[in-house]
Amino acid sequence: MTDPSADVDEESGRAALGRALRYLRERSGKSLSELAGETRYDKSYLYRLEVGQRLSKLAVMEDLDRHYASGGLLVQLWKVARREVFKDRYKEFMRLEPTASIMHVFALGIPGLLQTEDVARTLLSGAQETARDVESVEEQVVARMDRQQLLYRNPSPSVRIIMDEYGLRRPVGGPKVWGTQLEHLVEVAELAATTLQVLPLSAGAHHLMDGALTVLWQEDGSAVAYTEGYRCGELLEDASDVTRARLSYDRLRDLALPPPDSLAFIRGVLKEHTA
Repeated sequence: MTDPSADVDEESGRAALGRALRYLRERSGKSLSELAGETRYDKSYLYRLEVGQRLSKLAVMEDLDRHYASGGLLVQLWKVARREVFKDRYKEFMRLEPTASIMHVFALGIPGLLQTEDVARTLLSGAQETARDVESVEEQVVARMDRQQLLYRNPSPSVRIIMDEYGLRRPVGGPKVWGTQLEHLVEVAELAATTLQVLPLSAGAHHLMDGALTVLWQEDGSAVAYTEGYRCGELLEDASDVTRARLSYDRLRDLALPPPDSLAFIRGVLKEHTA
């Protein structure tokens, strides 16, 4: 039995969490089968947690903390592991995006795929303070502009984007920058393989008001969903989680303006802006 506090600095958060789970189980004198019998979790699932193959939901760690009376240790280790997984899963999402055949996107603001270079630079700048920060922002702008090329490739993916009206009513940059951004939205909405819809404020509150959602389908039919909030994101790969994300998207699509009305709405906002 190995103390989970040993060599923690040299291992990932998920590995440290898995080793702590095994340590607590062995300290209690239980086998995986016995632990499965005393909890509601399957033996194979508990094994995958212990060897770091899977990261559980928070509720699982809360349950096991209570089971072992470990004073919240597992929850704290889970939070560390989850921050690492965010970074890894974002990289995986970025790997899958260019090969997707179908993309469904919802965003409260202007999604990255539709941002002009000036708007992207403004939004990515944030609280930059040093020359190194400026350089990092420029690298991110280049990467974001490169991502947008998937909208224009041949064959292009089928892309549907729902934007909250909120994103059209909060200008980014000066009048010229924002006018160019609105004009760009009109241009993208007219692309053959891209459908742009506006979710009007009159639709009221909805269940994705705290973040963004993207669902990707590959040529082989496999799908993933990516949810994103402030400084955090999560890649959903489990089939049931992806299905729930797709249904959430479908409900928003039902509330959004039809594509022709959405295009007319954006043109109206542009006209208001330039008046």
